[in-house]
Amino acid sequence: MGHFRSNLRDLDFNLFEVFRVQEQLGTAPFDEVDIDTARGVLSELNTVARGPLAESFADADRNPPVFDPATHSVTLPQSLRDAYRVLVDGEWWRLGLPVELGGLGIPPTVQWAAAELILGSNPAAFMYMAGPNMAAVIHRNGTPAQQRWAEVMIDRGWGATMVLTEPDAGSDVGAGRTKAIRQADGSWHVEGVKRFITSAEHDLTENIMHLVLARPEGPGTVPRPGTKGLSLFLVPKFHFDGTTGEPGERNGAFVTNLEHKMGLKASTTCELTFGAHGTPAVGWLLGEVHDGIAQMFEVIEYARMMVGTKAIGTLSAGYLAALDYAKERVQGADLPRMLDKTAPRVTITHHPDVRRLLMTQKAYAEGLRAVYIYTATFQDRIRIGEVSGADVSLAVKVNDLLLPVVKGVGSERASEQLLQSLQVLGGSGYLQDYPIEQYIRDAKIDSLYEGTTAIQSLDLLFRKIVRDNGQAFGHVIGEIQTFLDAESGNGRLKEERALLATALADVQGMVASLTGYLMESAQDPTSVYKVGQHSVRLLMAVGDLLVGWLLLRQSEVALTALGGSAPSAKDGAFYEGKVGVARFFAKTVLPQLTAQRLIIETADNALMELPEAAF
Repeated sequence: MGHFRSNLRDLDFNLFEVFRVQEQLGTAPFDEVDIDTARGVLSELNTVARGPLAESFADADRNPPVFDPATHSVTLPQSLRDAYRVLVDGEWWRLGLPVELGGLGIPPTVQWAAAELILGSNPAAFMYMAGPNMAAVIHRNGTPAQQRWAEVMIDRGWGATMVLTEPDAGSDVGAGRTKAIRQADGSWHVEGVKRFITSAEHDLTENIMHLVLARPEGPGTVPRPGTKGLSLFLVPKFHFDGTTGEPGERNGAFVTNLEHKMGLKASTTCELTFGAHGTPAVGWLLGEVHDGIAQMFEVIEYARMMVGTKAIGTLSAGYLAALDYAKERVQGADLPRMLDKTAPRVTITHHPDVRRLLMTQKAYAEGLRAVYIYTATFQDRIRIGEVSGADVSLAVKVNDLLLPVVKGVGSERASEQLLQSLQVLGGSGYLQDYPIEQYIRDAKIDSLYEGTTAIQSLDLLFRKIVRDNGQAFGHVIGEIQTFLDAESGNGRLKEERALLATALADVQGMVASLTGYLMESAQDPTSVYKVGQHSVRLLMAVGDLLVGWLLLRQSEVALTALGGSAPSAKDGAFYEGKVGVARFFAKTVLPQLTAQRLIIETADNALMELPEAAF
């Protein structure tokens, strides 16, 4: 048995009791799947994740991949190779694929629940398995010949990468200088250096397809500045036969450095150099248009959902490890008898602050799980609407709105609360005898991957709320208000629902203030500084609002179950936990949003006016 503690019961509860995913199973494109199939997939994968997949987690951290600069190659530890083989042989890569490319026809809600199990167990193995999903992007955007390449990528199990970041540009993707020079035969020669490229080199697959953002140059190409001047190119590690996929000569895309990282060491993070070692880096423009950033955003949006789900899965595993420890660790007397030297020693779950730590972790682990599954329900709607011909524009906008919350809030709360998991274990948690210290190191990158938390917050406010004229945000706010309006007022959670109503008003007030500062910047450009200072505060507040709402939604389902036919002792405890955590979060976290609103409403620019030398 490996390190991983899953929460299959909570996944099942969210999917089939709260969000009622089974009601759309049997409907195209999910017409070949029923609830038993979905549960069977999760159950089987849970066994794999807790067993053979988890076994290499610590070993690959202690014995990370080795880079040979002479051959530009990387050797992975055998334990990780074995874990990856478990995923490949089990064909778990089919989960995220459309049916026409060999997928299982499972809705995104269930796909992401399954992804949590893999990401919580062995995130590096999941990341190396990116080839099929990126092949699907190529298939959607490519020429007929490139669509065949996508099929080859899937059939032959190739790896793939997303190649954006450059050493000098960082998150300012539009400042990238890597170029692609048009050749007479229709191909392009890519030249430049990229960094922080996940899975750019490994020895798991026969080939790796790099999806590279670069600036096209050559006859008939008009240069454009910023992101609008970027195109997306397919640059394979090895040249290949376009029909069979048989690999040929080495292409000129070489890994020139392997980063030595704080955590997630099993996943290779590489510097990738194109066309600088005597061999041209030959690539092909994806599709027939120069639309690189829009095409890459299909990958980025998937990656942001993945990163958030990874963080939340790691937080859940950390919470459950802390909970198991706390139930067994005997230390001190119960607080009312702490001065009684003859009082019996108790497990630390009896101590109030340990309970506070555990319940806060539970709230965020289970609440954020509900947030990513709630987000995936809109992805389900999009898939169904695309088949039926229904208008999916609102579902697309709401999904886009929620992605920075899943990624930004999920990653920040995971890092924050994993430190509380460590606190429960005390000094023991600082040791490699327990997985918490690795969870902390491995999860910290999630707040940096695919855009820092500040970038996620600006995306939420500028692109997903203001530019959208509040349509998607208004839809989510409307769902929360509908939930509040449906209460008769005499329920068991009357006080908690009132606290949610206040939190809803607080978040709306924050948005109004920040939008006001943005409008004021038309006359006073420095007013936008106030937005920049407090956009992360808004992002985290929106996350807390969603967690509070979804925990209360869960508690309603739980109360109904408790009031029906007598549940088993195990289910009874599970449902009581749902009610307890909703009450705890409403009373101890949601009231903090009032203070956050006041901070935003009284914002000034004193911070920005302070001389740099004063820092």
